[in-house]
Parts: sequence; C-alpha cells; structure tokens
Amino acid sequence: MPLQSFLVKPYLAFMLVTTLVHTEEELQQIYDLNQQNLKQNISAEEREQEGFVSWLYSIDLLQQMHQLAPSIIVKDDNKVVGYALATLPEARVFHPDLEEMFKGLETVTYKSQPLFDYRFYCMGQICVAKEYRGQGLVNSLYQMHKEVYRPQYNFLLTEISTRNPRSQKAHEKVGFRTIHTRTDSMDEWNVVVWEW
Repeated sequence: MPLQSFLVKPYLAFMLVTTLVHTEEELQQIYDLNQQNLKQNISAEEREQEGFVSWLYSIDLLQQMHQLAPSIIVKDDNKVVGYALATLPEARVFHPDLEEMFKGLETVTYKSQPLFDYRFYCMGQICVAKEYRGQGLVNSLYQMHKEVYRPQYNFLLTEISTRNPRSQKAHEKVGFRTIHTRTDSMDEWNVVVWEW
C-alpha cells in the first residue's frame, strides 16, 4: 500500500511526534540513523553501554518493506530521531537475511502451537538516536505500532542479539517476553513476543 494511505493521530512525547513514515526523505533518514548505530560502525565500549543494531537496511529494502506496511518514526521537527521497522512475513522474499530469519522461526512454537499459526509480524529493527535515548521513545514507538497494527495481528515479534542486554531490557520494559533462543549464521538471538 502507498506510504500516504495511512492517516493516524500522532503521539506527542516531549515535543516529539510519533507517526507513520510518509516520505522518501524519512526513509533516507532511517537509513542514515541505521548506519550510525550498526555494531560494526561503533566502538566495543559504545556497543556495551548504548546497544547497537545488527543489520544494514538499504534504501531499496526499506522502500519494499514500507510498501507492505509503513513503519513508525519519531520526529523532532523534520528530523527522524527514532524508528521501528514493521516487517511482515511477506517481506522475507526481499532479502536473504530476512528469509533466513523467517526460516529460523518456522520451527518455533508459542503456547504449544506453531508460530506461523498466529497472525504476527516482526519488528525488523528499532533504533533511537543517541542524544534522544532515555526519554521514553522506545515505548512511544511500540505503542504506536500497537495502535496501528493490533486490529490485524495477534502479536509483535522480534529477535534480539543475546549480546545486546540493553535492547533486551528495553523490550522487557515494554512487555516483550522471550519464548525461544536460536542461532543462525549471524548471531545468537532471543525470540521475544509482545502479545496484544
């Protein structure tokens, strides 16, 4: 669906606006913020203290994902200072890493049922600019996801590197809980679910 097709009331948090992605410029800013926080682009000390993101999302991949489901961003005026990428299972065909992730989830069960028996989507990645951390933006991003996507899905799922305790703690604070731990060619991951 087109990026412009969603009209949602934005959340206000500390004079910041939480909303859906609407423009190509916002996708570019997501890409830039993604690159700034990649684990290979920051020091080991910063990874330990601040956390990190594991995957680089190209502009082309972001565009394809957003055509399926617009992601959520936090803006300070015209600057994207946080994002939370909506990744539908249908997006697995767009990139080998997404295919590997969804393939790894095929054997996971939740409440004694195969995961894919449920209606769910994945948080492809969540990131907040360093100077905006500690202000509740992660919660704001996730609450907007819940408002927009709850009518269509049972829960939101994501994977967190077991080497990223800051991210694990932030997700637990929102309400995610670990249902499985798995390893693939990239890392060891906690599979976490936020049931709605």
